[in-house]
Amino acid sequence: MGIKITGTGSYIPSYIEKNENFYNHQFLNADGSTIKNSNEVIVEKFKAITGIQERRYVTEDLTNSDIASFAAEKAIENANIDRETLDYIIVAHNYGDVLHSSEQSDTVPSIASRVKHLLKIKNPKCVGYDLLFGCPGWIEGVIQAKAFIASGIAKRCLVIGSETLSRVIDKHDRDSMIYSDGAGAAIIEQSDTEGGILAHESATFSYDEAHYIFFGETNDKQSEEKRKYIKMYGRKIYEFALSNVPKALKTCLDNSGVSIKDVKKILIHQANEKMDEAIVNRFYKLHDMEMPQGVMPMTINMLGNSSVATVPTLFDMILKGKVQNQEINKGDIIMFASVGAGMNINAIVYQY
Repeated sequence: MGIKITGTGSYIPSYIEKNENFYNHQFLNADGSTIKNSNEVIVEKFKAITGIQERRYVTEDLTNSDIASFAAEKAIENANIDRETLDYIIVAHNYGDVLHSSEQSDTVPSIASRVKHLLKIKNPKCVGYDLLFGCPGWIEGVIQAKAFIASGIAKRCLVIGSETLSRVIDKHDRDSMIYSDGAGAAIIEQSDTEGGILAHESATFSYDEAHYIFFGETNDKQSEEKRKYIKMYGRKIYEFALSNVPKALKTCLDNSGVSIKDVKKILIHQANEKMDEAIVNRFYKLHDMEMPQGVMPMTINMLGNSSVATVPTLFDMILKGKVQNQEINKGDIIMFASVGAGMNINAIVYQY
């Protein structure tokens, strides 16, 4: 008996924001001073580090709860289940519903309650709640769903990772080019077949690291607006991730009893191409191995960093044949991993 993902779905927004669209932005340093390089140079350096060429934004009429429900509908259909049999709807996000051109985030009622409403689920025993865990939120939701099912509290859960970061970015901040929008969802339930979730690992580092990602004011110090935006200390996050994520991956794999030679894919949070490559390389170095070619599928080049949505959308896209030269077959051992605000880290070893 295993606890498995039995259906997946994702929503990739239709609007494409290309790197060239940032050429006319007024980028400023955090202290408000002018950046000496031209925007063309700034964008080219950004692409070289992150791998991002374009990203997706939601259209003006949509909210985070809307796109979360779109991904959920697809996961329910893919799993071929009756939605009224869901025991939990867990929605991982960070900023709630932010309307286009709004300065305020809206989280009452919860995004999970809104998704349940949009899915037209009548069963009051289907419990919906939100999970704020930074970018690792979807993976943490899967871990919680597994715990509910293993303990007998639930039989079937819907876990969604959804975010509209385009609504909380500072156009004067170079880091704004990283962020994007998207939603991914999965049905988690007990299965008669072997496999599923074999091990998991979670951690929160907050003694020194709590504010590496935070909400801060615009880089335009001449502006009188008091609105706040997503901000980060990129270098500190990079160093933190390289130091801690490979070790978390190793601990998780060790606890699963699986050999690293049997790992077919590592689906890591699409945060930064160079950083992700360095993390996975270090993970393999801990096992005195070179990183195998093709083990780390990437979508960041075309989708950007959609926070909690990157891992579930990547997983769904591979399963649906939408990632070139990548596939996951029955029985394959894969790993999910993420790092983000908190600072939080988690990982799962999973047999498909």
